[in-house]
Amino acid sequence: MGSVQIVTTILAFAITAVAVWLAVRAVMKMVAVIRLGQPDPTRFGDPGTRTKTMLAETAGHTRMLRWSVVGAAHWFVMVGFIVLSLLVLEAYFEVVSPTGGLPLVGDWAIYGLVTEWLAILGIVSILVLIAIRLRNRPTRPGGRSRFTGSTMWQGYFVEGIILAVLIMGFVIRGFKVATDHFEYPVWAAPLSHAVGGVLPNWAAGVSLAALVKIVISMTWLIVISLNVTMGVAWHRFLAFFNIFFKRDPGANVSGLGALRPMTSQGKPLDFEEADPEKDQFGVAQVEQFTWKGLLDFSTCTECGRCQSQCPAWNTGKPLSPKLLVLSLRDHAYAKAPYLLAGGGKDLTGEEKATAAQLAHMDVLALAEADRPLIGTAEEGGIIDPDVLWSCTTCGACVEQCPVDIEHVDHIVDMRRYQVLIESSFPSEAGVMLRNLENKGNPWGAPQNTREDWTKGLDFEVPRVGEVDDFEYLFWVGCAGAFEDRAKKTTRAVATLLNEAGVKFAILGEGETCSGDPARRIGNEFVFQMLAQQNVETLNEAFEGREQSKRKIVATCPHCFNTLGNEYGQLGGEFEVVHHTQLLAHLVATGKLTPVQPVDGGVTYHDPCYLGRHNRVFAPPREVLGSAIAGGDGASGDGGLIEMPRNSERSFCCGAGGARMWMEEKVGKRINVDRVEEAMSTGAKTVAVGCPFCSTMLNDGVNGKGAGEQVEVVDVASVLLRSVKPEQAPGDTERAPVAG
Repeated sequence: MGSVQIVTTILAFAITAVAVWLAVRAVMKMVAVIRLGQPDPTRFGDPGTRTKTMLAETAGHTRMLRWSVVGAAHWFVMVGFIVLSLLVLEAYFEVVSPTGGLPLVGDWAIYGLVTEWLAILGIVSILVLIAIRLRNRPTRPGGRSRFTGSTMWQGYFVEGIILAVLIMGFVIRGFKVATDHFEYPVWAAPLSHAVGGVLPNWAAGVSLAALVKIVISMTWLIVISLNVTMGVAWHRFLAFFNIFFKRDPGANVSGLGALRPMTSQGKPLDFEEADPEKDQFGVAQVEQFTWKGLLDFSTCTECGRCQSQCPAWNTGKPLSPKLLVLSLRDHAYAKAPYLLAGGGKDLTGEEKATAAQLAHMDVLALAEADRPLIGTAEEGGIIDPDVLWSCTTCGACVEQCPVDIEHVDHIVDMRRYQVLIESSFPSEAGVMLRNLENKGNPWGAPQNTREDWTKGLDFEVPRVGEVDDFEYLFWVGCAGAFEDRAKKTTRAVATLLNEAGVKFAILGEGETCSGDPARRIGNEFVFQMLAQQNVETLNEAFEGREQSKRKIVATCPHCFNTLGNEYGQLGGEFEVVHHTQLLAHLVATGKLTPVQPVDGGVTYHDPCYLGRHNRVFAPPREVLGSAIAGGDGASGDGGLIEMPRNSERSFCCGAGGARMWMEEKVGKRINVDRVEEAMSTGAKTVAVGCPFCSTMLNDGVNGKGAGEQVEVVDVASVLLRSVKPEQAPGDTERAPVAG
């Protein structure tokens, strides 16, 4: 060992010791903060599925590759980071000796080949990611970026470090080639040999280049260890855990569909025994999120995919799912010294720490602890009320997140406390909640008018109790029973089922609201009241039937989602299908035959709670395709024209999350944005599969003054016009012309 190697060895191991010590300290702090969260025992079941899903999403990049170029580039960078870590390890042998290398595998040509090409593709990929970050920088002309609000220096720092480490790997190999100490032939390491051809024969160059590589790598580790909220770096370690512990590892997208039940100390809350002074009602303090919630916040990569797809953000609202998560993350870590020292408020608002403890606490942490979780800027709030109430719970953020952060659950948990304890929510939603409590529907319509939609039909609609041999219970829903446009859809579905010979029955006045708007605004008490009533009614209606024969068909995706995914939490297990699924089956089996093609072009708007939340994309399109083609197989004029944002990336109509009953006061109206996109296709018919979407898009068309040019109509009505053209004139849902 020469003098150069002695110096490089001492320096390499010294900086490594410092970096490792700081990293261990940072990990311990991070674990301590995450453990401050509430228990969540549901995260540990089915470890086999969890492991399989985690490996598929990380090694297979199944979610990242939905953005093909970014996903492919990120995959090479990720694999390069993992595999080429061996080359960093190899550098420790090279600082000791210019001829040093990894034991066992270091002499294998195949190892040289694999690492060579991973490094080449890694350099190309990181340059692609840098270019994408620069192209989408927040200061670029043309408006908001998905990186708006991200800590940009951290992204550039991480990408720059990766690029530098990869380049230094070729410099080391080049010096080995130049000194004739390289293990691999030209075919296995062509770029290394090319670099070696221009470098001098300098043995010390290997050790010095290896030292530079180690210093760069350890500098990265030191920087991220001093910045535990640096998600753009820490996600490469935390993502494995966050994906493993996601809510439903067997689901296509965890965190969508059903909401998490309201819990206290990890157990579902029983409202008959719950006490607000002893039980946690929603989230009022950051430490009241579950430990998985705090892990979510720590894992955020600041990539902004959620932000780029959020309907609120895209229409000028203050809500960005990314910025909400980052605010909660930064608050949690800033407040952590106070909490870890014994501070905190109990459920009555009393301080847990003694005066002596408070006297020695960090002043900044104490100041952070005094900030309300929900509050305006003047109040020092972490999350502004306008941010909290802008969410439509459409799930676009959850759908897009590459590390499985469950934004919607966290937003609703904060809403629950605001509604149930603080009684603080948009005033106009109060009327809806009172109507749900007193009338059993959000419009406050009399219960004895629930069956009015059946009047004028040329067949009898059977009621449960009057017949016992029905195959499907037709869940009409509040909109389908009371809202004029939705009633036309209800009539169309009933007519088609009757035409196909499907035996169905309705509950009539025995039906009440599913509870979706109450639950998503945060009023879990009203939701459970309504849901328990419905579960009891439905269980009675299906009494004696096995699970496979407890079938429900619903026209509202919100009812479809609630009955199928959430009633199981309250003892109601049913097989629920959306009407488009049933209609697609009836067409496919020849029980319904379209005969009249639909002209003028049709575009389909995916409802969030049908498509993104429940993955029902094909059936509505199959129904529309058959209706457009008509009986002779000839396509109608225009065909089915997809909007740019469709299927899992469909843009929300703006009605979800109980936003249907709240004013949209900030930014552009979401429904107008969606209507403009639909109109840009040139289609004369906008088909929907949800009564909320029908209302919102009709209002948007009306607001644009395009009622005579564009028609918003349910998929069922489109099919009915093709199956029974003679009924078309009496079943229009054309929006009225703006006066």
